[in-house]
Amino acid sequence: MKRFIKRTLLGLFGGALIVGSLGACSQRGPGGWHAADASPEARARIVEKIGSRLDLDAAQKQKLAVLADKLQAQRAALRGADDPRTALRGLFAGNKLDQAGANKLITEKTAALQSGSPEVIAAAADFFDNLRPEQQQKVRDFMERGRRWGHRG
Repeated sequence: MKRFIKRTLLGLFGGALIVGSLGACSQRGPGGWHAADASPEARARIVEKIGSRLDLDAAQKQKLAVLADKLQAQRAALRGADDPRTALRGLFAGNKLDQAGANKLITEKTAALQSGSPEVIAAAADFFDNLRPEQQQKVRDFMERGRRWGHRG
C-alpha cells in the first residue's frame, strides 16, 4: 500500500507541475513580459514604460532591453514549437495518463530552462547591478507589492 501512495502522490505532483508550467507558459495577454508573441514594438513600449518608472538612463534602458530579449527567448524555448495546451491534452487523451509523455515533456522543459537560464540570470544581474541604489529599491518595492508596473489599485 505504501508504494501505491508514493506513486499516486508522485503522479499528482507531476501532473500539477505539468499543468502549472504549461499554463504559465501559455498565458497570453494584451502585452507585457508574458505576451507570447510580443512584437519588438511592444517590448520597446514596455522597456520605455519601466524605464520611465525607474528613471533609467540610456545605458540602463539598453540593459533592460537585453534582459527583455533574453526573457522572451527563454519563454519561447520553454513554450516549444508545439502548442502547450495540445501537448497537455495529449497526455490525458487516453484511458490513462501518458506517463512516458509527461516525463518527456518535463525533461524537455527542464532542459530548455537549464540551457537558457544562465543567459537570463547574467542579463538580469547586468541590469540590476547597474542601477543606482534608489532604483534598486524601487525594484525591490515593486517585487514586494507583487504587482505589475502598470497596474493600478
